[in-house]
Amino acid sequence: MAQAAGSINTDYRDWEWSADAGERARLLQSPSVEAVPKSEESQGNGAGATSALGAVFIVVNAALGAGLLNFPAAFNMAGGVAAGIALQMCMLIFIIGGLVILAYCSQASNERTYQEVVWAVCGKVPGVLCEVAIAVYTFGTCIAFLIIIGDQEDKIIAALVTEPEEAGSSRWYTDRKFTISITAFLLILPLSIPKEIGFQKYASSLSVIGTWYVTAVIVIKYIWPDKELVPVEIPTSPSTWMAVFNAMPTICFGFQCHVSSVPVFNSMKQPEVKTWGAVVTAAMVIALFVYTGTGVCGFLTFGASVDQDVLLSYPSNDIPVALARAFIILCVLTSYPILHFCGRAVLEGLWLRYTGVTVEEDVVRERRRRLLQTISWFLLTLLLALFIPDIGKVISVIGGLAACFIFVFPGLCLIQAKLSEIQETRAVSWWAQVGYGVFMVTLGAFIFGQTTANAIFVDLAA
Repeated sequence: MAQAAGSINTDYRDWEWSADAGERARLLQSPSVEAVPKSEESQGNGAGATSALGAVFIVVNAALGAGLLNFPAAFNMAGGVAAGIALQMCMLIFIIGGLVILAYCSQASNERTYQEVVWAVCGKVPGVLCEVAIAVYTFGTCIAFLIIIGDQEDKIIAALVTEPEEAGSSRWYTDRKFTISITAFLLILPLSIPKEIGFQKYASSLSVIGTWYVTAVIVIKYIWPDKELVPVEIPTSPSTWMAVFNAMPTICFGFQCHVSSVPVFNSMKQPEVKTWGAVVTAAMVIALFVYTGTGVCGFLTFGASVDQDVLLSYPSNDIPVALARAFIILCVLTSYPILHFCGRAVLEGLWLRYTGVTVEEDVVRERRRRLLQTISWFLLTLLLALFIPDIGKVISVIGGLAACFIFVFPGLCLIQAKLSEIQETRAVSWWAQVGYGVFMVTLGAFIFGQTTANAIFVDLAA
């Protein structure tokens, strides 16, 4: 892309509501990224400590997660292996394009986090919408994490509790609502209260190991299936052409790493757009292989009968799968506090902006407000997770928001960045980039509208 003329929203009054945004922006740094303070960066290029190879693995870690459990069901909804892979490949072009656009706009606006880039490039209204979207997305993801914990604990308990029970009876300590609640109160809530989450910075490596292990188990179980596995129906085409779009929320949810990509870009030793393009291409190809391996092998193993959480389709007493369930629980236990931290930071920023109070003036009341925000967030996500037992219903909702982070906001940033350039004549490349931005916004709005409407009128109403 051509270098912008550095005139993006140069009138500070366009976004003066974000007066101390730089201080709060630090809160949204990825825990696995050691970034240079913005004040130091503004004096130069602000080269960080992350190599290109290191950035690849950080982006891969940001993309991979518990969302891979839903990919076999997504392939089923898409209508088979060919449709699922084709859909991923098509969307990957725009996913990589969005990551490159964000780096370009971050460099042009000198901002270091996703929402601050949107604020600086697009202005106040898109900036507020972006922050609200991040808060809702992280909230929904926390609900999905709690549902995943319940799914895996159900299977683990079923394997441990082998004594026969009378029909219609169940032990109170094996009840799903009890197991999710006790796990959440004892392990997740204490990790979510602290003001800083530096202690979580090494949890990412554990998460990567867990996701790779889950994929390996699913692939091996397909190659060497259990003898008692009954042959299943394997769909080869979607039920309707609109059914293909029902797989999009899962793909968007799985590949969405855009919110954390801007801090990663700014932490690189050489934060250049061309280098970043190579980094994100390599990272997305790695993620593509992981998600495709999980989706294809899980789908071909269970066909149309595959569960929304693929691990639920396996027997409770399968030891390798039980270990995969334990990995997923551990991954989710460490991921929930990080997602909550990001959502809480956005809510804190919105509160300070609306009240007009600076961070320094609000230190006394910060602890009380943080406790209130954390407990309210925790209880609401737990309550919803207890009564929404299907992870697919949650992903169908927040997957539409993920499409906004992947398509809509990067597209808006590209359009505004190109419009702000001062040029006597506008070349074909300029019009092509503006057209690409318009197409991204249109596509993202379509995915968001279609998946959200489907989630509301089909999934949630069911």
